[in-house]
Amino acid sequence: MALEWEQVVVDSADPVALGRWWASALGWVVVNDDADEFEIRPSADTLPGLVFLPVPERKQLKNRLHLDFRPDDQAAEVERLLALGARRADVGQGGAPWVVLADPEGNEFCVLGQRSDP
Repeated sequence: MALEWEQVVVDSADPVALGRWWASALGWVVVNDDADEFEIRPSADTLPGLVFLPVPERKQLKNRLHLDFRPDDQAAEVERLLALGARRADVGQGGAPWVVLADPEGNEFCVLGQRSDP
């Protein structure tokens, strides 16, 4: 049996707005702009994607699943994401070498530092 990772589903109060924010943050393309199922991907024919679905309730607690990103320049990427509307988040990371941010609806994600060679 083989599995292909199709997408990550993100519950959202405003799927279109949050999906467009993530498309800008990641430089991805919109492949479905329906308000009930807004989907973005790295390119139209590349998986996995992110699909944003509407839910009536707002996020209340720390995510049980989050995304990690490793940019070439952590400080520059953090500043770029903050300028797009992300905010800094504290999930108890202390002095960790990664930066925890939250998207406009409060979903946490990490911006990692430069990879250390083993």
